[in-house]
Amino acid sequence: MKIRIGLFGFGKTGSVVANEIVKDPDCELKWVLRQSDKNEGEMASQLLGHEHEEGKIFSIKNVDFNNFYDDNKVDVIVDFSTSCAVAEYQSAADKGIHVVSAISNYDPKDISQLKKLSLNTAVLYSPNITLGINFLIEASKLLQKVVPNADIEIIEEHFKGKKGVSGTALRIAEDLGIDKETHINSIRVGGIVGKHEVIFGLPNQTIRIVHESINRSAFGEGAIYAAKWIMTKEKGLYTMEQALSLIMACPSTAESI
Repeated sequence: MKIRIGLFGFGKTGSVVANEIVKDPDCELKWVLRQSDKNEGEMASQLLGHEHEEGKIFSIKNVDFNNFYDDNKVDVIVDFSTSCAVAEYQSAADKGIHVVSAISNYDPKDISQLKKLSLNTAVLYSPNITLGINFLIEASKLLQKVVPNADIEIIEEHFKGKKGVSGTALRIAEDLGIDKETHINSIRVGGIVGKHEVIFGLPNQTIRIVHESINRSAFGEGAIYAAKWIMTKEKGLYTMEQALSLIMACPSTAESI
């Protein structure tokens, strides 16, 4: 049986993620929720060049969330919209619908809301859901144990219009226990999708661990992997590192973010 997915967001990344879901034989895109009313009522699959009908588009401002999840049943919500969408998960979580949230930057209050939701359902949160970046994080944590005295700098590169420091870079700094204000270097040029580099400086050598997203399809691949994985889990808050089984233990309820 296919996993029924509801998608928040249909912008540059969300539309690419939608296309990956539509193409996956194990998944069905039931609907797409977006901020604007553009293309409302149309099918995401056809807008993306497919012939069949899949993924009806709804505008959040015209949706009654008291009834929406009953009328449009899904197994998993995948969110690539904005942090404010977390407020719309509550009734879904109450119904046991699983959540995969791939928002880059959450405020502390939004993280608190995710934790509350995880009391009722399985929630996976990752500021960067690509498989490669989460491998980079785990590899960096391992290397730090090997060379604890190394100088560490993080370089994040993104497209010119991206605002603020990369949420992924902030997560890397947090996981490595280094100061976010002084050890993250941001570059904004051209149309770079996303590149993260962790540099370990030693007296006689330099070690660089690099991940680069070539196109946004990498986010779709990661989201589908996360959606399939979270379907096997009981209620709790999980990370993408756990989904990749790169930590020592994978308990039924996750460690705090």
